Amino acid sequence: MTVSVVPGQYAIARFSPNAKIPRDAFSGRGFVSVTRTAEEISVVYETACAGGLRPDSIEAGWSLVKLEGPLDFSLTGVLESLAAPLAKASISIFAVSTFDTDYVLVKEAERERALEALSLAGFEIGRD
Repeated sequence: MTVSVVPGQYAIARFSPNAKIPRDAFSGRGFVSVTRTAEEISVVYETACAGGLRPDSIEAGWSLVKLEGPLDFSLTGVLESLAAPLAKASISIFAVSTFDTDYVLVKEAERERALEALSLAGFEIGRD
């Protein structure tokens, strides 16, 4: 399997569950993920698109690592295969899945160590 770093710096923000997410979060051409639960709305977006966003809390300085897909839904353990070598290397992640594939965000300061850990685990490192 191949992983690649998606260009850009990303942030993870928390909003109250009834918040309206400003269009600024969607102004870039890169990755955006919005997840709503009864307790919160989590938004992952390019830091450059922060504009009018006013989250309750924010974690900035993340790199986005993409597992090249699309992946078949019958595959099992895919996210674990990404998470396990990173956990072994003491690298925290924030995971996001889409219909086609999985992504993990790692702190920018840990990006190269994360790629090394994934390479040692058998992942090919591609360029996005």
